[in-house]
Amino acid sequence: MSLLFLAHRVPFPPDRGDKIRSFHILQYLARRTPVHLVAFADDEADFDPPAAFTDLLASCKILPRKKSQKRAAIEALATGKPVSLSAFASPAMQAAVDRILPEVTGTYCFSGQMAQYLPVGGPPVVMDFVDVDSAKFAGFADDTRGPMRWMMRREARLLGAFERDVAARASASLFVSEAEAALFRAGGAAGRILAVENGIDSVKFDPAAEFANVERKYPPGEGRGPIGEVAVTGDGPLPLMSSNWAPAFAGGKPKDVGGDLKNDRPLIVFTGQMDYRPNIDAVTWFARDILPLIRKRHPAHFAIVGRAPTAAVKALAGDHVTVTGAVDDVRGWLAAAAVCVAPLKLARGIQNKVLEAMAMARPVVASTAAAEGIDHADTIRVADTAQDFADRIVTLIEAPEAAAALGQAARAQVIRRYGWDARLAPLDALLGLAP
Repeated sequence: MSLLFLAHRVPFPPDRGDKIRSFHILQYLARRTPVHLVAFADDEADFDPPAAFTDLLASCKILPRKKSQKRAAIEALATGKPVSLSAFASPAMQAAVDRILPEVTGTYCFSGQMAQYLPVGGPPVVMDFVDVDSAKFAGFADDTRGPMRWMMRREARLLGAFERDVAARASASLFVSEAEAALFRAGGAAGRILAVENGIDSVKFDPAAEFANVERKYPPGEGRGPIGEVAVTGDGPLPLMSSNWAPAFAGGKPKDVGGDLKNDRPLIVFTGQMDYRPNIDAVTWFARDILPLIRKRHPAHFAIVGRAPTAAVKALAGDHVTVTGAVDDVRGWLAAAAVCVAPLKLARGIQNKVLEAMAMARPVVASTAAAEGIDHADTIRVADTAQDFADRIVTLIEAPEAAAALGQAARAQVIRRYGWDARLAPLDALLGLAP
């Protein structure tokens, strides 16, 4: 047996939500059967993945995707297709898929945009939608006005119809949580619809592991942004920083993390891809509405940690907000946090940012949307209004021993519930693989 693994992004490095899932699934499958990867590149570095990654594979074909969103929208309107499909439509990708299909006995298709390349009557397909993307666009439509609302409603309608058609043809359709799977079924989808949850590497994301510490470089009042630099101990390069503050912590051991911050300024951390609209909306809401409520009671500092911050995100930087840009290792920031937050108003599936913070034994305050789908056993504090967020965060800041105990309980729950091999075990039966 051999598989085609078809992905909308190269599943390496596993440094953002979808790539974390695709990487671990690809790795899991490649340990059991030959896997041929065909994927789009996000940037130039994707064309030269390290041998440690390519050695997993029977073959690897990476193609460029340079179509602008504007061109994709024009093509979508001209053809009656969803923009999501037009954005990823490529004759070169279709040719690459057509060449490899005769050599494989099955296909694992990661992300709905790639299902357009699958022929009717080809090898059996396991379709990993991850989330119900059409529902995401319906949510965007509810928060949008004018012509963009019409576009979002159109996208939700057309993409939903495409998703249901693909599911009817696939051997199985997978989602990252039972909540997403139930939502898809409720929308009228047929076929075998299952939840295969994300896991977490609790060995890597361990407060006792070795990782670069983060320390302050600029004294208050200096080094103002929008983009400056922050010193990082260890061998990694300097990440970007906006504003004049970074946390300091000692050694990355459980007894040290989340405390011993200089100037007694508790650090609140958000992690994520910062050109993704739900993340942008989340940090904007936190910085403008929630942080001021916290700072009435504590001199807290908010760090927005993640690559590709938009101009709107960079504009949040100031005396009390840091925007890091890309960092080589998010663990240093998580370990330095007094509290990690996920104030997403719109979220689909399982949030890796939340699992990572839990695995690092950090107390987490999350919105209902961000916590949904995670079996957290009450180890996450949930809030949905600015005042509730502020109150829960302040309670944790003012009770560090209770906050540390909550973080340790969260880590224990992650270890119990979210090991990758256990989460991905259902793929063996779905694809006829020997465990």
